[in-house]
Amino acid sequence: MTSSVVQRINCSLIAPGFTRTDGMLPQGRIFNMQRYSLNDGQGIRSVVFFKGCPHTCPWCANPESMSASIHTVRREAKCLHCQPCLNDVVECPSGALEHIGQNVTLETLLQQLLQDEVFYRTSGGGVTLSGGEVLMQAGFATALLAHLQALGINTAIETAGDAPLRSLMALAAHCDQVLFDLKIMDASQAKRLLNINQPRVLANFAALSAAGVALIPRLPLIPHYTLHKENMAQILAFLAPFALKEIHLLPFHQYGEAKYALLGRDYAMRGVAPASEQQIAPLRAMAEAAGYHVIVGG
Repeated sequence: MTSSVVQRINCSLIAPGFTRTDGMLPQGRIFNMQRYSLNDGQGIRSVVFFKGCPHTCPWCANPESMSASIHTVRREAKCLHCQPCLNDVVECPSGALEHIGQNVTLETLLQQLLQDEVFYRTSGGGVTLSGGEVLMQAGFATALLAHLQALGINTAIETAGDAPLRSLMALAAHCDQVLFDLKIMDASQAKRLLNINQPRVLANFAALSAAGVALIPRLPLIPHYTLHKENMAQILAFLAPFALKEIHLLPFHQYGEAKYALLGRDYAMRGVAPASEQQIAPLRAMAEAAGYHVIVGG
């Protein structure tokens, strides 16, 4: 990183409202950072995955994100079965033991993200905050986005929008784009199956739209849950007053299945086939008939 970029970070590191009195920089907890992504927003992006999520989506492809805690896993394929096992990530000779999650300071994360600044600027890309649910760390995320935006970096978040409006609005104020997931529209099913407060989600979406936030609605297409015309019709009816031009359809896949075994958790979607083109086509046609530019895969 150039000295000028470091100077820009250090000269005003703590955004207004986030000053701490103990001399320490704010910290966030992440579990992954994906560089050179061509999804999750426009251009080449870095996607920061925040740890912790209040929801219980059975199809979650990042089950390691659900808990806000840092925990240790053991990869059996790498394990040498040392006797005795030290159960220490640092001491493990094969790397079989691994921490899921790490604490990062605002300064450190900014420095990592700005290593790819040239790619953001040449491609029209930027940084997207994902999860888990980024709203669980709204204060840190808002400070991070404020600094990125001040440096001229395009910013976006991926969210289910299920949080107090004040936190969401503060975060969205520093976003060039909000990728907003709409899942099960029936409020009772959304609460029972996903632990989502659907009335709050819809009210928050409307509030963001009224505030002029650039919104892209996204629908995960999940067999037995959202992959049917009734749910799509409810989504399109809700979206109609907002005059949006684009919608993303996110077909179910099995990419996260192995993570459940690694975490010692049952996988509710085991054996469920990914959504086929024949299943997706009618829902895509409904969205296109409603006037949307449809992107499959986000």
